[in-house]
Amino acid sequence: MLFEDLGLAQELARAVADQGYSQPTPIQAQAIPAVMKGGDIMAAAQTGTGKTAGFTLPLLHRLTNGTPARNNQVRALVLTPTRELAAQVFDNVQSYSKYLPLRHSVVFGGVKINPQMMRLRGGADILVATPGRLLDLYNQRAIRFDNLEVLVLDEADRMLDMGFIHDIKRILKVLPAKRQNLLFSATFSGEIRNLAKGLLNDPTEIDVSPRNTTTESVRQKLHPVDKARKQKLLSHLILENNWHQALVFSRTKHGANRLVKQLEADNIRAAAIHGNKSQNARTKALADFKAGKVQILVATDIAARGIDIDQLPQVVNFDLPNVPEDYVHRIGRTGRAGARGQAVSLVSADEIKQLQDIERLIKKPIPREEVEGFEPNHVVPESGRNIGKPRNGGGAPKRGNGGGQGRDGARSGGNRRGNGNGNGAPRDDSQRPRRRRRPARSTETA
Repeated sequence: MLFEDLGLAQELARAVADQGYSQPTPIQAQAIPAVMKGGDIMAAAQTGTGKTAGFTLPLLHRLTNGTPARNNQVRALVLTPTRELAAQVFDNVQSYSKYLPLRHSVVFGGVKINPQMMRLRGGADILVATPGRLLDLYNQRAIRFDNLEVLVLDEADRMLDMGFIHDIKRILKVLPAKRQNLLFSATFSGEIRNLAKGLLNDPTEIDVSPRNTTTESVRQKLHPVDKARKQKLLSHLILENNWHQALVFSRTKHGANRLVKQLEADNIRAAAIHGNKSQNARTKALADFKAGKVQILVATDIAARGIDIDQLPQVVNFDLPNVPEDYVHRIGRTGRAGARGQAVSLVSADEIKQLQDIERLIKKPIPREEVEGFEPNHVVPESGRNIGKPRNGGGAPKRGNGGGQGRDGARSGGNRRGNGNGNGAPRDDSQRPRRRRRPARSTETA
């Protein structure tokens, strides 16, 4: 199937061709015709599958007809959980609508609200927003929904996990009852289906990929290591393998900041991206990473939502996630569009339970590979046996360091600081494990 077979407006087909695309992805091939029919949609799609174009293209096609927005009115509303995802969706809308006389806007927290209010005075055919800032603007009468035609909930599962359900319900109360609803989620969990019951009317379900599976284009492996020596191992891997670009996941905001400082002390260019950073700082860090000015981008799971980087070669789990599905989301950021990618996890003895949950979810073991000079004091077992037991000479195969390093893992001439990486820091509240009963609203999209 080709894009020209989908019946999109000529201006949209031209914009798609400008982007170099001729064939739709599976989610696009199914979602675009379904959305164009006008019914409600419930779609399961992972990050990196082209889902954003799967709803923006038919949305723009619909809006080419009808009265343009004016006087603070919004014709189509796209809700996203994070600022980064909102910015990504907005970029997508702008790219595909460049030949159309439509007005679009994006609003999120972390920046001044007055410029957003000024831009909305003329209305928006498509408004991309995070829930908190949208409610602020509505309460200040900067937005009107009398003429709203379509509501899109993007990454609905993450919005529920971040505690936005109450904001979503408040938003739904002020929208017109007659509208098209599109819900996109990584999974069709029970909570998502409960949300869909109160939102969607006889929806068409689309599920284009097996749930909770990892792509074969991503090579996965883990390096067992003692917790106190993780940072030195990471620096060694970056320098020894000459990684020029890697996305590193930290479980907490404070851990991300600490890791950046430690990497920089080893002469590795790094930047952090998380909810405590200003929007300008987050935007700059991502731009510098894409431009190659920064080698290593350290991110929390929530802040990483919406980060879209072509040909990303490396993803590193400095900390394993508490929720196993997040592992699938993390490593799905490499190995896209047919390219090969690598996902490396640094696993200490206190993360065995998370590792077992991940391997149970993906239905296969992650290959173990010890790095010479960083052998841990405990075994990382292949199964639930021997957890936390002292080493007895067995364990994972070793990987030579090729550089004659000492036990501290520092390269010759490198920084010789101690291993005090502060891994015993307090847990970051906004990154705690998911809670299923009335989760508190995260500050990641303030």
